[in-house]
Amino acid sequence: MHHAITTLDWIVIGTYLVFLIAFALWLARGQSNREDYYVAGREMGAWPIAISVMATQCSTNSILGAPAFVAFAAGGGLVWLQYELALPFAMVVLMFIFMPTFNRLQLISVYSYLERRFDSKTRRLVAGLFLFVRAFATAVTVYSIAIVTDLISGIGFFWSVVLLGVFTVIYDAIGGIKGVVYSDVLQMCILVSVLALLLFMLVEGAGGFRAMLEALEPERRRTIDFSHHGFGDGNTFAFWPMLIGGFFLYISYYGCDQSQVQRELCAKNIQETNKALFINGLLRFPLVALYCLVGVGIAVYATGSPDFISKLPHTDGSPNYNLAVPLYILTQLPAGLIGLALVALFAAAMSSLDSVLNSLSATTMEDFVRPFAGQGWLSDHELATSRLITLCWGALTLGMAFFVGDIASTVLEAINKIGSLANGPILAVFTLGLLVPRSTGTSVCLGLLAGILFNAWLWLFAPQVSWLWWNVTGFVVTGLVSTASATLLNGLVTDFSPIEHVTLYRGQKDGGTTGATAYSLLLTLWGVLLLCVLLWLQGG
Repeated sequence: MHHAITTLDWIVIGTYLVFLIAFALWLARGQSNREDYYVAGREMGAWPIAISVMATQCSTNSILGAPAFVAFAAGGGLVWLQYELALPFAMVVLMFIFMPTFNRLQLISVYSYLERRFDSKTRRLVAGLFLFVRAFATAVTVYSIAIVTDLISGIGFFWSVVLLGVFTVIYDAIGGIKGVVYSDVLQMCILVSVLALLLFMLVEGAGGFRAMLEALEPERRRTIDFSHHGFGDGNTFAFWPMLIGGFFLYISYYGCDQSQVQRELCAKNIQETNKALFINGLLRFPLVALYCLVGVGIAVYATGSPDFISKLPHTDGSPNYNLAVPLYILTQLPAGLIGLALVALFAAAMSSLDSVLNSLSATTMEDFVRPFAGQGWLSDHELATSRLITLCWGALTLGMAFFVGDIASTVLEAINKIGSLANGPILAVFTLGLLVPRSTGTSVCLGLLAGILFNAWLWLFAPQVSWLWWNVTGFVVTGLVSTASATLLNGLVTDFSPIEHVTLYRGQKDGGTTGATAYSLLLTLWGVLLLCVLLWLQGG
């Protein structure tokens, strides 16, 4: 596949990578302490935060995997779009329940809330779970991206890791969260521009947008699947598991995962946080629809070009459909634009990697290093330590990428399942802390363990249950066990710490709730409108 890459393309790629380093050095001038490094001094506006959050979600796996799912996967098609119906409603919950309290407490690590509400063991348990899952998932992601880069460029696996990973680690360690956010904004602009160009070319080649849609197999044009429930029928991507399971997954991801919450905590105030969530709730569906429609175009193009599939590299004897978009880029774009398109693919990878590394660093620093090292640090010492921790996590995840090759083919899917093992239980822990004053650290830890074990049992012994439902079952089991154990423990414990300042704070004094109400109404209407659009597309 790499024969089409020219010197001009490499110049475009090199210029982009050098610019990122220079940009990070420029942003670093304003950093003086760890708050600057991890939450940008809490002075960022809604738009860059929202775009950065979307960029993190829009990984290379999404850009390559979603079009492949729409175009070629068994049982695939535009049904993937129903997953996004849950997002606007999840944003509403975050505005009213999670972010007012987190914003008021001026957190850097979201897990520090758990110590203020419960105890240190709860904080370290959940933070440690985050570090383990995210570090391993990041290593596998780096591996998969490097494989794709090698197949496209022909520079070898080692240099592919260096090209993407090392540059990302360097600008991340230097620039901190500002480097992450503003590079994500740039990367998102490039990515959307390239995706729009590809869609335009595919639509033109198909003879128009409607002609492109009608040329797609009828089964793949289906946008809503009400015929399955995913609770034992072996159908993962039915409407109800994607809507309800996705709802719980998105609340957990945006409200309890450091890689997301950290950006939201960079906002100037609760109003800007709510605005960022609102923007994300509005724009994520169009973004996902954009690369899914690219998948429609690729499917139609492949039908009219029989030799296209034969040119794809094979994995385990089958064509690697995840490389369909890169193959189209290499065969259809002119020199220079190929380089820009590859920059877009790199950008999708970097925007996910940089966010994770910074959040791993923040969690390590705030939840493990500072509590044990004491509070007497100088600001410059904290800043230097924060950068060092980022470099260490970067080196660790890049190094692990060289050792996960034998299991990556199976783990790539398993990573999504591992996340769903814990998403619901972790969400329940935070929800109990915010809404149930009588919850204790011991009770939520017992509930967390029970929720994860129950989901693991479903994974091992009930494979016909969609893993999307695990986000719900884990939440429910954790809530029930925590509540039951808290009832028993509360009869034995008489001395409780005051918790008024760490339970639900509605933001009535600072206008947070007023803004959230307006945004919530609009997002609810937007969610209903999206459902109507998908039903119309299905009917059409």
